Amino acid sequence: MSAMQLGLIGLGKMGANMRRRIADAGHEVVGYDPRPEVSDVASLQELVSTLSAPRVVWVMVPSGPPTRETVETLSTLLESGDLVIDGGNSRYTDDGPHAELLSAKQIGYVDCGVSGGVWGLENGYGLMAGGSPEDIEKAMPIFDALRPEGERADGFVHAGPVGAGHYAKMVHNGIEYGLMHAYGEGYELLSAEPLIDDVAGTLRAWTHGTVIRSWLLDLLVEALKDDPGLAEISDYTTDSGEGRWTVEEAIRHSVPANVISAALFARFASRQESGSPTLKAVSALRQQFGGHSVRPAGS
Repeated sequence: MSAMQLGLIGLGKMGANMRRRIADAGHEVVGYDPRPEVSDVASLQELVSTLSAPRVVWVMVPSGPPTRETVETLSTLLESGDLVIDGGNSRYTDDGPHAELLSAKQIGYVDCGVSGGVWGLENGYGLMAGGSPEDIEKAMPIFDALRPEGERADGFVHAGPVGAGHYAKMVHNGIEYGLMHAYGEGYELLSAEPLIDDVAGTLRAWTHGTVIRSWLLDLLVEALKDDPGLAEISDYTTDSGEGRWTVEEAIRHSVPANVISAALFARFASRQESGSPTLKAVSALRQQFGGHSVRPAGS
């Protein structure tokens, strides 16, 4: 694998770990972040001028206006033959306009859903990319550096044209909502039954050999080890948008997404009621895998 140079915009929880993993694979990463203490350069203009053409720039900033503004700025700084990758949790409907804006300057565009949370540095990231075959191939050394070790197809997919990567990640996150809520309900049911003396131990016994073993289950066991009974965490559970978008797509396609919809609505209910062990477990899982902030109990 030949070494590449990459510009990385956004050095938060995900971006900072991605920078380390890519650099550890032998690539040069020039990072930009508004916080000067973590940034390699002082501005987007300096980032672009530091990179050698043809440039590849990965955008890892919050979805919506921050991503849109970053892409618009890059469209004025980059040149023909350069490539922009949006690796944030943008809505897939934003990708077409981004690609169109950049293509007017002969700049390529790839959207890439990234899964792995704060554990991606160690374990690698699951990647779902959308774009032209030529643009995907241009960035493949970076994708290979980020994905887990082993067969490429086990951690990376070229899901389709522009928009497909973020669509795949949206559905991935919708499924995540349902899985987390099912584990939360199981935890609450075990906790409610006097026959069960060891709730955490029961969950741990499911982590190997059973048909419901998963990384999320491992993380729930870890959360209970850190905070038995989840006494230190409230059941207030936020959502970052992808679950809503998944439900909207289910409506558009007339797909009966009962579990994902129920999990999303349960999160809404958590902000109106209090004391749900199920939602405490969901909140704890979000903190475990993604480093998402949670509300302390009693707040």
